[in-house]
Amino acid sequence: MTRQQILAELKSGDAQFDVVVVGGGITGAGAAREAAGSGLRTLLVEQKDFAWGTSSRSSKMVHGGLRYLGSGHIGLTRDAVRERQRLMEEAPGLVDPLRFVMPHYRGQFPGPRLFQALLSVYDRLAGVRSRQHLPPSQTQQWAPGLSQAGLLGASLFTDAITDDARLVQRLIAEASRDGALCLNYVSANRITRDEAGNVNGVVLVPEGELLEAGISVSASMVINATGAWADKLQQQDPSEQPLSIRPLRGSHLVVPWQRLPVTCAVSLFHPEDKRPVFAFPWAGTTVLGTTDLDHPGSLDKEPVINEQEVRYLLKVAEHLFPGASLTARDVISTWAGVRPVVTDGQGKAPSRENREHALRRDKGLISVAGGKLTTFRQIAREALEAALGPDGSHRLRADDQPVFTPPADLPRPTQVRHLTWHRLKGYYGPALGELCRDADVTEIADSGVLWAELEWACQSEQVHHLDDLLLRRTRLGLVCPAGARALLPDIQERCQRRLGWTNDHWQWEVERYLALYQQAYALPSEGR
Repeated sequence: MTRQQILAELKSGDAQFDVVVVGGGITGAGAAREAAGSGLRTLLVEQKDFAWGTSSRSSKMVHGGLRYLGSGHIGLTRDAVRERQRLMEEAPGLVDPLRFVMPHYRGQFPGPRLFQALLSVYDRLAGVRSRQHLPPSQTQQWAPGLSQAGLLGASLFTDAITDDARLVQRLIAEASRDGALCLNYVSANRITRDEAGNVNGVVLVPEGELLEAGISVSASMVINATGAWADKLQQQDPSEQPLSIRPLRGSHLVVPWQRLPVTCAVSLFHPEDKRPVFAFPWAGTTVLGTTDLDHPGSLDKEPVINEQEVRYLLKVAEHLFPGASLTARDVISTWAGVRPVVTDGQGKAPSRENREHALRRDKGLISVAGGKLTTFRQIAREALEAALGPDGSHRLRADDQPVFTPPADLPRPTQVRHLTWHRLKGYYGPALGELCRDADVTEIADSGVLWAELEWACQSEQVHHLDDLLLRRTRLGLVCPAGARALLPDIQERCQRRLGWTNDHWQWEVERYLALYQQAYALPSEGR
């Protein structure tokens, strides 16, 4: 169904669902996928774009979290590394293994023996062995240009990496294939209840429409998976403690791979605050991340990096690769995301807050926040089980059912590189054949992105604004200079007709996108 067809069905007044999921990030998309796969009539709505918030701005890591293991959160780490293994097996090309190098320097914590001991527990929880100790000479082979002053060697281990926005989009495609209706740019204005206080529906407002013209849909269960916005919809049973969300910002710098050529993730504990930070390869670039500090701004506006964070992240490159002489002039783009951390309000430092998720129940409304990208499936199932009641686990499909439908065994077009074909199979799964049929599979300006992907997104992935296309369906706006400004005429020629936009609408979208890019994805400027 097209977006217009879905909205028409909702406006007919006969829309009834078993469950409405509010929030189109990783948790909401996971909940819609599990609900629809279990035969529940499912609706997902997102007030902005799918993955607009935290789930397009994470550090892209699908990992167990060594820092959580070091803090004693063994259960959280065990669940995460097992989910990591599952995702790599089910969705190669979307979730792929990434080798990590942790260099050890004389007099710095942690030493090689302690870190290897931690990794042995990490591997045991995952049921695999990936750890290895590297002497200084081999460390240089894995990370050329790494600072050698006092280098004792390094620990090598494996986690995984993804494109978080594409992971969300793939989950939405799987949910839709099983019958879920999924809409972006539709807000849940309020929850409706019967005389006994039980949830019986939601009032929805599409972008650009008046609140008075809200659409009422019926449902006995609502999953509030809005992340940092969870406390806006949540209402709890008086016996339960309300969710208290502490928005924490994590920011990243994107630099050309040629300026900082890493083929694995290289980590260190930042010299200023001893937090783990990384330089890692992603989408043909190198990314430096991440910060962790309170975000005091409005959650409805794009979060932005500040100058202090830029200096903090450039120091990562300065300490790891002093010969690279990386400066702010090398930065292609930035991104900042807000983590929805559930806090106990005890005034801890941001990095010491617990990253585990939490649920709250209120007569059919289940609010969920916190947690990790890696464990989205478990969090989604737990929320659905809470909504379904005592027999919830029996009404959901079996826990071992696959999240992703494998792609058909298609021949690779000769113009498409092997690594690109591997990625496409992971990103699009069973839709890959349709995406490539009679499509232009040439690459856009050495970005690794195909014209066919833009065309497919315009006609099949609810592109509502230009930033949806350039920042989330693809990452051209992050990996190309100046937000891919030079490509806009070619993109217009191929995409405007597919989007059904007039020339005036296209120009308005371009101006809106470039202003947004400059404000939130470029380096901070004076007065921002």
